[in-house]
Amino acid sequence: MRGLVSLAWGRLATALLLVFVHLNLAAALSVPRYSELEARTRADLDANTVRRELGSRLSPGTLIFGPSDGKFPATTARWNTFAPPQIQVVVQPASEADVAKIGDQVQYCNANGIDFLATNGGHGNSASLGTFTGVQISMALLRTITIQPNKKSAWFQGGVYGGLVTKYLWERGFVTTTGSCDCVGLLGAALGGGHGRHEGLYGMVVDNLLQLNVVLGDGRAIRVSPTSNSDLLWGMKGAGHNFGIVTSFELNIFPRGPDTWHYHNYIWTGAQLERVFTSLNRLHNNGSTPVNMALNFGFFFMNTTVSTTDPILSWTFAYRGPANEAEALLAEFNAIPSVYNEQGDVPYSGVSKVQGNAEDDFICQKGNKRITTTAGLQVYNLTAERLIYNGFRARAISHPTLAAGAGILHEGYSTAGVGARNPADAAYPFRSDHHLMLFNGVVPPNDPVLEELAWEWANEVKDMWNAGQPTRTENNYVNYANGYEDLETVYGREPWRLARLRALKQKYDPQNKFRFYNPIVEPREGKGKGKGKGKGKGKRRWFQG
Repeated sequence: MRGLVSLAWGRLATALLLVFVHLNLAAALSVPRYSELEARTRADLDANTVRRELGSRLSPGTLIFGPSDGKFPATTARWNTFAPPQIQVVVQPASEADVAKIGDQVQYCNANGIDFLATNGGHGNSASLGTFTGVQISMALLRTITIQPNKKSAWFQGGVYGGLVTKYLWERGFVTTTGSCDCVGLLGAALGGGHGRHEGLYGMVVDNLLQLNVVLGDGRAIRVSPTSNSDLLWGMKGAGHNFGIVTSFELNIFPRGPDTWHYHNYIWTGAQLERVFTSLNRLHNNGSTPVNMALNFGFFFMNTTVSTTDPILSWTFAYRGPANEAEALLAEFNAIPSVYNEQGDVPYSGVSKVQGNAEDDFICQKGNKRITTTAGLQVYNLTAERLIYNGFRARAISHPTLAAGAGILHEGYSTAGVGARNPADAAYPFRSDHHLMLFNGVVPPNDPVLEELAWEWANEVKDMWNAGQPTRTENNYVNYANGYEDLETVYGREPWRLARLRALKQKYDPQNKFRFYNPIVEPREGKGKGKGKGKGKGKRRWFQG
């Protein structure tokens, strides 16, 4: 759901990429362990120093500030504070003219041994972020959208986010593929895949990327398209966080379609769990969901107005079209006794608000320490879901504070447009997954005991989801990955996938500048060790050494 995350990484001098999210994989191709000379990181790095030395190379609109500036907390705020990057200075381009200067910023960092991290929405979830210390390049003010004369595509600057894009295009008669949360940067979602409400018709965001302007780790600006650096275009579509800073990109747009979408929200008690998931499996029919039944998602979570001991099932459905068509598909759900239900019709630009993932909704709230795990499913296993629910109920009794901060998310998309694409055409590897799952536990910032209990619970839920599909391998959507997963489970198990990604890495980022977001290659021995060791079940290569 989060289409969650938009950041870009860079080490020693060039991390600038915008992206939301969350990968790791081991492949056959051997890649050097990046034995470049040790960076001479500046000991005197502060905003005044960077402003004095770099400011003259940038346009007057660029802002450079540090922790003492009032803008710093909001600009560096993160959706998940479990393993936050350590930001010393923020550089914030403010106009189109500033975009051309990003290469200068990268070169300055390279010359001074400074790591760079490019950000937009701050939704990156990977533990590898906690290994970063240096300068943040904030893309958040670069939000220009230019619809092309053919009305079939638009150019977007790197700082746009889902809600902004949806509203801008809708008012002009268009839609495009975005993530499902309004607050998440569009490019962050895109570089990892980008699941959203239009994927049944048009595929994911990566399926609609036409070309990108990218700044590489050495400061060079290149165009990535079918006719220019075309090999990299494949890698940007699912693993793009690893290669460079995207300053702008061209994306397909489409006529907006029906004037209104229908939504229907339900709250059920746990007693109805088997009926709900049986109906969900019938609706989705293992990837055959009607294309206009765009997205449904639901949580297990506590609502003490219903029960202080039993989690509820809160579900929301969004249909691209009128109520009569939607309600015919929802007849089974209407027959399940509910504690609450509501329905209505809104423009597409208002769907996120009625589904609870608009910019000002709780799911978009920043500043919380979150313990997360994820899984990709084809169908729901009723036994697994009952065990997960019972485990939640047990925590509500034994550790009510832990239960109060937890939400167990189930996302179900119409995936016809995703499955229709050739899986070999993009780095994104998991086109046979129809459901995205996320355990999201909010814990107090200074409670290690509760944090350990949250990790135990998160991994238990993940294991149950995967045990419920014993004939399939473990899949972890990179934008939801917590950074502890094995690379093959994030970038795909076919050996050629990771081999191809590593070949691109060797060609376009041989110094491994962009390694702070689910990196596809290991950092050098002893480098990048960070907090959180021992929490996850995977190998977390950036903590080795």
